[in-house]
Amino acid sequence: MSLWVSASPAQAGPAATSGAPAAANDALQGGGQGNPAQTMTVASAGSKVELLQSGKDWTLQVDGKPFVVHGAGMGYTDEAGIARLAEAGGNAFRTWGTQHLDVQLAAAQRHGLKVLVGLDMQKQLQGFDYQDEEAVARQLKALQASIDRYRSHPGLLGWIIANEPNLMIGADGAAVQPDPAVYEAMADVLDYIHEQDPDHPATVAFAFTATLAEDVALALQAMPALDFLSFQAYGALPVVPDLVQGLAVNLPYMVTEFGPLGHWEMPATQWGREIEEPSGAKAVGLVERMQQAGLHDPQGQLLGGFAFLWGHKQERTPTWYGLFTEEGGRTAAVDELSRLWTGQYPRHRAPSAWGLTLNGEVAGASVSVLPASRLTASLQVSDPDSDDLTVRWQVRKEVELRSHGGHFEARPDSVATQFSDHSRADDRHGVTLLAPVDPGHYRLYAWASDEQGGVATANFPFLVQPL
Repeated sequence: MSLWVSASPAQAGPAATSGAPAAANDALQGGGQGNPAQTMTVASAGSKVELLQSGKDWTLQVDGKPFVVHGAGMGYTDEAGIARLAEAGGNAFRTWGTQHLDVQLAAAQRHGLKVLVGLDMQKQLQGFDYQDEEAVARQLKALQASIDRYRSHPGLLGWIIANEPNLMIGADGAAVQPDPAVYEAMADVLDYIHEQDPDHPATVAFAFTATLAEDVALALQAMPALDFLSFQAYGALPVVPDLVQGLAVNLPYMVTEFGPLGHWEMPATQWGREIEEPSGAKAVGLVERMQQAGLHDPQGQLLGGFAFLWGHKQERTPTWYGLFTEEGGRTAAVDELSRLWTGQYPRHRAPSAWGLTLNGEVAGASVSVLPASRLTASLQVSDPDSDDLTVRWQVRKEVELRSHGGHFEARPDSVATQFSDHSRADDRHGVTLLAPVDPGHYRLYAWASDEQGGVATANFPFLVQPL
C-alpha cells in the first residue's frame, strides 16, 4: 500500500511530481525507449503474453488476443473467494507473494483468470539490509526457485519483482529514497526472468510517494529493460496519468493497487485516530477516481488495474480496505466494480452506509465521553433492492501498534457492550449503549446486512476520558 499523498487531487496533482531534479528527468528520458512499432514478446508453454506498441498506444495480448486487465489484489487463498472475482466480471488478480500460489493458480485456471505474481522481495522498511551480500544472494536464489516453479503455468500473466520498494520513511516521517542497492538486487531478478522466462513481462510496483519521479529514475538506471511500470495510488489515483506523462518514459503501465481513500489521506480526530468513510461513500469515490484515471476504459499506455483488496484485512480497522467483510459479506464497491467490468450490476445489490453519528455528532467533531456514560448512535443506510436489513453493532479498542506500508497489524480486541435498538423507518438504524468503563481510544462499528450476502459498513472513533 501507498503513503504520503494527499487525498485531494488538487494537492496531489502534477505539481507534486514536477519538481524532480534535472538529472532524474534525464535518467527517465533514457529508460525504456522504443520504436513506434515496437513489439516486446513476453510467452509460456501454456500461453504467450505480449506487449505491443503502435504509436502512443500499448496493448497487452494473451495468446494473440487483447487483454485489458480488470482485476483485484487477491486476499483469498481458497477457490470460492477466487471464483467470486470471475463471477463479478474480473479477469485477473495479483498476489504479493508465492506462499499460496499453487492453489491460487489452479483456481485461476479453472475460472478463466490470469495472475500477476508478486515475488517476495524483502523491504528496507522492514529492516532488510541490502548491503548484506550473503542475505541478498540467498534471497535471489529463493526468488529464482519460485520463477522456475511457476514460469510455465498457463495462468501466469507476469511478475511483480517487488512491491513498493521505494516506500522508505525518514526520521522526520517524510518519504526518502531507498538504498540504490535495492534496485541493483531487483535488476538481478529481472535479468533472470528475461533469461529463463522471456514469455512473461516483469514490473515493479511503486508506492505513490513525494519522491516517486526520482524513485522511478533510479529504478530504470538499474533496470533499463523493465517491461512495464506499475503504480499504487488511492486518493491520488486521478493524477497517475499526469504523472506518467511527466515521466516521459516510453513504457506502458498498470495500477497495481487502487481503492478507497487511504487512512493517511483522511482527517483524524484530535487524538490522532483516522476517520474512515462509510461504505457507500467509498463505492462512489472508487468509481469517480477510476473514471478520472481512465481505469474504466484503459487506453494509451494504461493496461488496466487491480482493486484493493479482494478479501478483507486489518489495517487501522477491519473494514477500511477489504471489499468483503471477515464473514464474506459483499460491499457496494464490489457491485460498482462489477458494473464497470460487465456493464451491469449484479442481480442483488449490496446496501450502502452513508453516515454514522454518535450523540448526534459526526466523527470529525472528535467526540469524547465519560466512562460508562449512556451514548446514542444512528446509522444512515440504504438498500437498492429495498431488502430488510439486520444491523450488528460492536465496540472495539483502537489499534495499539499501527503498521506502515500495509504490513501486518494485530486486530484490536472487542469490548463487551450492551446495545438497545431504537431504529426508525427513515433508513436510520439506531442504538443506545454504555461507554466502556476504562479510559482510552475506542471505535464503534456497524454492519448492515441484507438477505443476499450484501453488507454496508461504518464506524466512529471516540475517546473515553478519565473521570
